[in-house]
Amino acid sequence: MAHGVARIGRDQYRTRIEVGGHALVSDEPPALGGANAGPAPYDLLLASLGACTAITLRMYADRKSWPLESVDVGLHFSRGEDGSSKIDRTLAIVGLDQAQKAKLADIAERTPVTLTLKGGVPIHTTLT
Repeated sequence: MAHGVARIGRDQYRTRIEVGGHALVSDEPPALGGANAGPAPYDLLLASLGACTAITLRMYADRKSWPLESVDVGLHFSRGEDGSSKIDRTLAIVGLDQAQKAKLADIAERTPVTLTLKGGVPIHTTLT
């Protein structure tokens, strides 16, 4: 399925990423010692969730032949004082009636990346 590589050299925190045949750069903001040369890792996590949400909702609306004009997916990652993490997601849907919007909000809770994040993913690390 998905495959990627992240490489960092001597640059402070700038990391080159190759995934799905695309080249990306990630970095930390200056406040954390980086040069802000690209999105920070949690920004990329939000980008993945946002893209999956938008794409899934577009696919569903297209299959139903609904007159969806646009979907904006707002995302905010935060940590509680107890160390727990949470993502707040807001959907701004244009072109549909309230029942259709409610259905898309329901679908958003079951997008592939949403389910992956909610379920957690085992990570197995090996050294080569």
